Amino acid sequence: MTSSRTTDSAVVVVGAGPTGLLLAGDLATAGVPVTLVEKRAPGISNLSRAMVVHARTLEQLDARGLADELEAKGEPLADLRLFGRLALDLTQLHSRFRHVLVLPQYDVERVLERRAVEAGVRFAYETEVAGLTQDADGVTLELRGPGVGAGAGAGAEVGSGTLRAAYVVGADGLRSGVRAAVGLPFPGRSVIRSLVLADVRLAEPPESLLTVNANGDAFAFIAPFADGYHRVIGWDRSRNVPDSEPLDLDEVKGIVRQALGRDFGMRDARWMSRFHSDERQAPAYRVGRVFHAGDAAHVHSPAGGQGMNTGLQDAANLSWKLAAAVQGRASDGLLDTYEAERHPVGKAVLRSSGGLVRLAMAKRPWTRAVRAALAVFADAVPAVRAKAAGQITGIGIKYPAPKGAHPLVGRRISDVALEEGRLYEALRAGEFVLISPRGEKSETGRAVQAHWASARRTTVLVRPDGYVAWAAEEGTDCSVSLKQYGEKIRWT
Repeated sequence: MTSSRTTDSAVVVVGAGPTGLLLAGDLATAGVPVTLVEKRAPGISNLSRAMVVHARTLEQLDARGLADELEAKGEPLADLRLFGRLALDLTQLHSRFRHVLVLPQYDVERVLERRAVEAGVRFAYETEVAGLTQDADGVTLELRGPGVGAGAGAGAEVGSGTLRAAYVVGADGLRSGVRAAVGLPFPGRSVIRSLVLADVRLAEPPESLLTVNANGDAFAFIAPFADGYHRVIGWDRSRNVPDSEPLDLDEVKGIVRQALGRDFGMRDARWMSRFHSDERQAPAYRVGRVFHAGDAAHVHSPAGGQGMNTGLQDAANLSWKLAAAVQGRASDGLLDTYEAERHPVGKAVLRSSGGLVRLAMAKRPWTRAVRAALAVFADAVPAVRAKAAGQITGIGIKYPAPKGAHPLVGRRISDVALEEGRLYEALRAGEFVLISPRGEKSETGRAVQAHWASARRTTVLVRPDGYVAWAAEEGTDCSVSLKQYGEKIRWT
């Protein structure tokens, strides 16, 4: 059966992984009609690539009222071991979340999917993008598969057709159909071939929550699921075979013994596969009315566990801007800031994760010596460890600020105490939050009015994604400049 009907949404998001689910849920919560297109059948897979949620991502989830639920599902880890002696003490982070949360990607997806359904996102499962065209007014997607259902798992008319939207976001991964449809290249290369992955039971689980080591010829990583299984990732320098080569448990055990000294009584594998790790980044995150986020925009090595986290932070940056544009509250120029802010972050993640994996896999004596020296240096210099922790956890990310702006502009603001509660609780409204000194009132427009719980006298306007949009010190006539900022983005 074939259908040629057209269903209109203000935004179509392609890809129902973590990035797409967060983005679609944000848009629907803001009142924007959104359709989420996904080529898989309904349901969250119990197979998971990502295993950790970093502090900055937890902050973004806290701003949506989801962090505490996920914290209860996962296991916090206070330090993050990278290789050898180098471990980052996360208890020093200036965050409510002074740890990394060990939690499978599928648990994050379940919570985000539930939120998206409750917010009214329309789902089109088993549906692929066959092509798209765009003009000055919107984007027309050509689809193959079922039509648009009323919610997750809802029945839909089988067939194919078109879908019209003001904007489209490709969050559809490494082999993005949206990226291909707009002719956007994805330059880069494979950096590690023939990685092995297995979900297994262990007769003698490791003492550490996360276990990782590399000896130059082999690498292994072990992390637990809540159901008694463990995720194992390994690599043997001498075993460079195609992803299609059959994999058995004996090979996985052998790699783990090389890297960790024993195989922990590995048994009962429920899933095994080979894969390769790419380093790639799209040269642009925006092509007209089409945007790219998550793995559709950047992929990199799993070192540091930054993949899912970077994608979720892409979504948090883009969602409020798209909502403001669709609702006529911002100019098109605001949408350009998504690429300006997030493309450098993606590039930095490629560099940091690539550097970590190259150091971990060091084989030559001089590269091992460099690794050892770096570990000693970082261990001795707190500022180096703090910078590394800020990069990997996302806490240290900041965005460009206009010339002459207050030093806080573009910086992430932590979950400060307000007279009215916590900042990240105030951000759950999905609006700007204007924090003023005690006793002062300001013209807020759509912003949530809040006051410092402390005696601080700085006035700060916080974006919906938790970054400072504008700030002024006491004694500054801020009413005029704040009004000008509000007019610039039409937030009133």
